[in-house]
Amino acid sequence: MTMVKARMGAHLKFYTIDKGLAGGAPGVAAPYVAIGHLHCESIEAFNAGFGPHMKEIMGDIPNYTEIAPVILISDIVVG
Repeated sequence: MTMVKARMGAHLKFYTIDKGLAGGAPGVAAPYVAIGHLHCESIEAFNAGFGPHMKEIMGDIPNYTEIAPVILISDIVVG
């Protein structure tokens, strides 16, 4: 995420990382190992910051995990 922050610059307001601990019931594994949230002012800001560096950022993921990333772009409606 340090590289992502550096590449996206001012287009990235901040980021957070969640570590999966458990699923929705006792004894159920978490559906994700981790979730990274990139907080940007708009989809345009995300595209401007992430787009030019997408190949480099996505290419770095295998240095940390063999798990294929799932990408979701969403809007925070309550926060």
